[in-house]
Amino acid sequence: MYLLQGKLTAVDGAQEELASILIEASKLMENVEGNEFYLVGKALEDANGVYVTELWHSKEDHDNSLQYPGVKELIMRAMPLLDGAPEKGKEIQVLNAVK
Repeated sequence: MYLLQGKLTAVDGAQEELASILIEASKLMENVEGNEFYLVGKALEDANGVYVTELWHSKEDHDNSLQYPGVKELIMRAMPLLDGAPEKGKEIQVLNAVK
């Protein structure tokens, strides 16, 4: 399994809008092969950050998800809300997962 944890930093005042777009993305991911979960959250002490945690059957499944219909449009909507380039997510090899 493949886990990706990332942070996107919104420009001042755009955290909620950015989070909303990422929540839309999470709903798309419900239908994508290989997706186990796609979590969107924010830290209470971080006024601009939006955090995403994704669990996939494989890195290939994650990479293929970027071609899913609607994903590129959501990325284009999110880009103007970002304060700089997204931080590279932490790629984690999952050793154990329990439901």
